Amino acid sequence: MPIDLVVNVFVAGLLTGLVYGLMALGLSVIFGVVRVVNFAHGEMMTIAMYATVVLFAALKLDPFLAVLPVAAGFFAFGYGLQAAVINPFVTRPETSQFMLLLAVAMVLVNGLLIIFGPDARNVQVAYQLESWAIGPILVDKARAFAAGAAVVTAGLLVAFFRYTLVGKAIRACADNYHGAKVVGLNIKRLYALTFGLGSVCVAVAGCAMVLLVDVTPALGMAYTLLAFVIVIVGGLGSMAGALLGGVLIGVSEALAGLFFTPSAKSMFSFALLILVLLFRPQGLLGRKT
Repeated sequence: MPIDLVVNVFVAGLLTGLVYGLMALGLSVIFGVVRVVNFAHGEMMTIAMYATVVLFAALKLDPFLAVLPVAAGFFAFGYGLQAAVINPFVTRPETSQFMLLLAVAMVLVNGLLIIFGPDARNVQVAYQLESWAIGPILVDKARAFAAGAAVVTAGLLVAFFRYTLVGKAIRACADNYHGAKVVGLNIKRLYALTFGLGSVCVAVAGCAMVLLVDVTPALGMAYTLLAFVIVIVGGLGSMAGALLGGVLIGVSEALAGLFFTPSAKSMFSFALLILVLLFRPQGLLGRKT
């Protein structure tokens, strides 16, 4: 097989994997702070993709310009969902949390079916079929822009948690729940803020992903499962691990589709998951508890 083809497929998988990583980053941030697993994660990303499609159809708004209103809307949605619905379940058993978020996922996916129907939707922009030639390597513009948006969003989120007072307060809640309550931090507000930030990651990933795949209401469950695979491979609760896991899954899917068949992509993703669970159960960048 020509080495040029392998390198091109590897680069495409790397760029797609960064978008996967941003999607999983939202799940990892929410779990790392709130300790609630968002089983409606993929459905939320699907809504972001549909919102991008609607804005493009109505206003001809480029998906990367649609990031701003979609992200703002998702922050408000995530904040309100955590404050009004999820907060009472934070201290309840994991089974109750699972049923709650699964119910939210079912409401979201069936709402999309009612509004948009089962047909696939997409966005067609001028640069979608264009690429840059770097020697023998062809870099797809849409994937490069999507990966760039993912990297910038992840960088801003890391900077927020590391350098702002609110970000440090959220990290304190994640490290020591009871200590944070003792010093007077508003835990519920910080949890809602965290869920809102995780939702922003999903929104940006959805705006970028709509350039790479067609969107249907049933897509959400697949992305929820993919996000779980990524955060477990990278390390549940690790922000860097989510990005690393996304890149590994993206590259493995791309190479599996090249060397075997496109239908083998999921097989290799789950094979990677099994290997990580066998030899490093906490994930590649996760910490033992």
